[in-house]
Amino acid sequence: MATFTKTAVLLALALSAGSVFAAAKPADQSISTLGGKFTFNLPKAYVADTLPAGNAADGTGDTQGTMYANPTTKSVVIVAETVRNDGVTIKDNDPQFLDGAVAGFIKDQSTALPDFKKQNEKKLTFKGLGLRQVDSTATQGGGKTLNSTFLGGSGNHLLVIQAISRADDVKGHAELVKQITGGN
Repeated sequence: MATFTKTAVLLALALSAGSVFAAAKPADQSISTLGGKFTFNLPKAYVADTLPAGNAADGTGDTQGTMYANPTTKSVVIVAETVRNDGVTIKDNDPQFLDGAVAGFIKDQSTALPDFKKQNEKKLTFKGLGLRQVDSTATQGGGKTLNSTFLGGSGNHLLVIQAISRADDVKGHAELVKQITGGN
């Protein structure tokens, strides 16, 4: 999926930004995506910073996102939503779309991150909205990381949520994923 590729590029740019943990304002407890169809809470320790606007020239002009960083745990949650402009409407729980999104995401991450390794994949449903969770490891920002990426879509909106923690913080990463999924 080309649009997920472009969103992944924005995520990579956010991670490589110089001051990942110098956030602008305290993060709200509740994060709402896809017009309120998927919401989750993050602890107040996470501080929000709006990601740079996308670029129309590379097809990311309709992408908006926020990075939530916890300077104590050095974990990050990136939430990015983009508009699909090809006239296709995504059903809230479309297995074909979700399977394709996962395949494209894994391919793109394998290309972008030489040591990317998929660990697990889950199918999740929240109030009729289907999401795919891809757990992986990779080197990002100069160190080994644990990653849980959530992919979804509804109508003409695509969603990517990426939770990133230090590789040595397995317990903390599991708690972060639980915050996003509500324990599912």
